Amino acid sequence: MTVLALDPFQPPQFWYWQGHAIAYQACGDSGPAVVLVHGFGASWGHWRKNLPILGQTCRCYALDLIGFGDSAKPLPKSEIDYTFETWATLVADFCREVVQGPAFLVGNSIGCVVVMQCAVDFPEQVLGIAALNCSLRLLHERKRSALPWYRRVGARLLQALLQNPAVGQFFFRQVAQAKTVRQALHQAYARPEAVTEELVEMLLKPARDPGAAAVFLAFTNYSQGPLPEDLLPQLTCPTLILWGAEDPWEPLSLGQALADYPAVEQFIPLPGLGHCPQDEGPEIVNPILQAWIQEKASQSSPPSPLGAHLPVD
Repeated sequence: MTVLALDPFQPPQFWYWQGHAIAYQACGDSGPAVVLVHGFGASWGHWRKNLPILGQTCRCYALDLIGFGDSAKPLPKSEIDYTFETWATLVADFCREVVQGPAFLVGNSIGCVVVMQCAVDFPEQVLGIAALNCSLRLLHERKRSALPWYRRVGARLLQALLQNPAVGQFFFRQVAQAKTVRQALHQAYARPEAVTEELVEMLLKPARDPGAAAVFLAFTNYSQGPLPEDLLPQLTCPTLILWGAEDPWEPLSLGQALADYPAVEQFIPLPGLGHCPQDEGPEIVNPILQAWIQEKASQSSPPSPLGAHLPVD
């Protein structure tokens, strides 16, 4: 089956945030605004199969969070703190300055936590949230007690080792190899045919940038901050959760507990899909997102801003 997709290697547009270049792509000239937020180690290209479809009925944007993709990678701590609060502020400012108004936010994995944090901190910028296989942050310091002892000890030991610069750099070099990335994707994806060489190279390319290793190691050691269950009770916008049922990293059996929060209007399991359903099964995910966004947009009807898609220098 042919899937309409953008070239993930085409030059992006850039917007400048706090002096840092932030990459993004956009499709669509009319309709409600939608901002797509990728997961850890990914980029706007992880939405390459969704942008052109959603852009048929929406003004759709996908950005690279600072530290990832083609966006700037300033040094952790000395230049910027890589936290969910930082990324949430970036997304809210993107809505104000580029989108020029509130938007529906769609996230995958840790991108779900980013958009939830954005909706909590900046509710005026968020019309609704769609979360795809939300990161449950199972290695968070408040969740480790539920892990087997060997995983608790192993996680702490690995984090301690990675704080050594030489060990951290060596570890990153092993991770940032085509073979390792391909193996991880085959574990996370339920559809092996979706793991293409284009996808592997798309994920590897930003890892070669200066600063990429430091960002990776900073997030690997980030076991604090919010959990989804901290943020969901605070949401005041409609929320949709989609879950690839074969996800080995964020099990459906645990994710279903998120459906119990009042803001969550629908929880839809997606049989046969894994951790990144937007990339594995766009023919399944896109119609669900289109219908939900159009339904919610008809209830809110925000004005369409002028100058959409103009890069901001």
